[in-house]
Amino acid sequence: MAGGSIVPDLSTLSVWFLVGSQGLYGEEVLQQVAAQSQQVAQLLDASGDIPVKVIWRPVLTDSDGIMQAMLEANADPSVVGVITWMHTFSPAKMWIRGLGALHKPLLHLHTQANSELPYGELDFDFMNLNQSAHGDREYGYILSRLGVRRKSVIGHASDPRVTREVGTWTRAAAGWHELQGMKVARFGDNMRYVAVTEGDKTEAETIFGVSVNTWGVNDLIARVDAVADDRIDALVAEYDASYDVVPELASDGARRDSLRYAAREELGLRDFLEEHDCVAFTDTFEDLGTLRQLPGIAVQRLMADGYGFGAEGDWKTAILVRLASVMGAGLPGGATLMEDYTYNLTPGEELILGAHMLEVSPTISSARPTLEIHPLGIGGKEDPCRLVFTADPGEAVVVAMSDVRSRFRLIANVVDIVEPPHPLPKLPVGRALWRPRPDFVTSAKSWLAAGAAHHTVMSTSLDADVFVDFARIADVELVLIDEQSTVRDVERGLRLESAYRSGPAPV
Repeated sequence: MAGGSIVPDLSTLSVWFLVGSQGLYGEEVLQQVAAQSQQVAQLLDASGDIPVKVIWRPVLTDSDGIMQAMLEANADPSVVGVITWMHTFSPAKMWIRGLGALHKPLLHLHTQANSELPYGELDFDFMNLNQSAHGDREYGYILSRLGVRRKSVIGHASDPRVTREVGTWTRAAAGWHELQGMKVARFGDNMRYVAVTEGDKTEAETIFGVSVNTWGVNDLIARVDAVADDRIDALVAEYDASYDVVPELASDGARRDSLRYAAREELGLRDFLEEHDCVAFTDTFEDLGTLRQLPGIAVQRLMADGYGFGAEGDWKTAILVRLASVMGAGLPGGATLMEDYTYNLTPGEELILGAHMLEVSPTISSARPTLEIHPLGIGGKEDPCRLVFTADPGEAVVVAMSDVRSRFRLIANVVDIVEPPHPLPKLPVGRALWRPRPDFVTSAKSWLAAGAAHHTVMSTSLDADVFVDFARIADVELVLIDEQSTVRDVERGLRLESAYRSGPAPV
């Protein structure tokens, strides 16, 4: 294999399960709290909805212990967040210092050990032990007073809805964890005169922890030129085995050399990214130097392995593609660069056709792609090799990131991918046809009002709730367009967010 997946195994990551109580009711009650909270943690850890480990920690009963637990969670690189539950009444003032010190995502689980009340046996010993109904409300008060960002999940740990909600949050927390220190390589600058691919890379590192830096395309060319022939032999053999290769690119085809050069580009890109520890990258057709082709199959396969990518220098979308790949680890489907390209505007049958010049990941299709070569008509280089396929029908989400001067804004639209009603024999690219929710007009009006980009990440493995949780963790604005959206509500939300986030300028 030329490379392999660089998506982390989420089972190597963890969240800590922190349980609050106090010494008022004696050691026997604390022992019961410990035993019951371990059972709850085990229920969560055993759930297939939660991809990370859920690790129970000793019961917390005072401010110093809480502070120490938070500092240890911060320091452990495998911990992506903490889940807190007030089993009994844990006076909230003891949590103030620890919550102030915590630098990782927080989930508040509002639950109790038993799912049903034991009416016939219920006495005040039971009441004193199982006080989360008001213990968690005391804790919720201090979270709100301190302005602590968190997700609240309510219900018993055996409820599939609860484990799904916790699992969604753990995926968002893993995504946030991935961005801390993430490196993006830009080969050249962004496409000339394009506004949306510009942005504040310093602010991106401040907000998201992502370092975005540029290398000249000649640095990449040197890696491409240095690739040995035996590695190219092995990779084109992998292409032959993995895809339906058109005759002109086959081993005896007239254009086999073009495929070999495409393989050279893939190997050179991998070498460069691995050398510089980058998990996302951009390129642009306007700055290719002596590269013979705009990388097509190379980019598609790198995205399939979990690399982020943005075309025309779009580093914000490269971040989103990597983020979605990590958050969707282990789920069916995939993540890819996508672009709103053209419409079907038949009244009542409006659809969006998404594609890109070359660079759409095959992870959004279960069909075996064809490997083809066609003219590009832009960039002035040789005809590039690319994988051709159509996205599988089903629910998906498309997400864009816009730089709106003082902040970043995420825009997410839930969509339904559909089968094209007719063949597309003259469109030799990876493509997806979808119906946006709640309808085309509402979606487009909302998208335009939000200033959303034309480049997006399309995820067929995640739902919008993961991005909602991620936006809360990152404290960035999110405009959600789904089946409940109206243009009036979206525009009102944009005005409120603008007012909320327009604080005083830093001194």
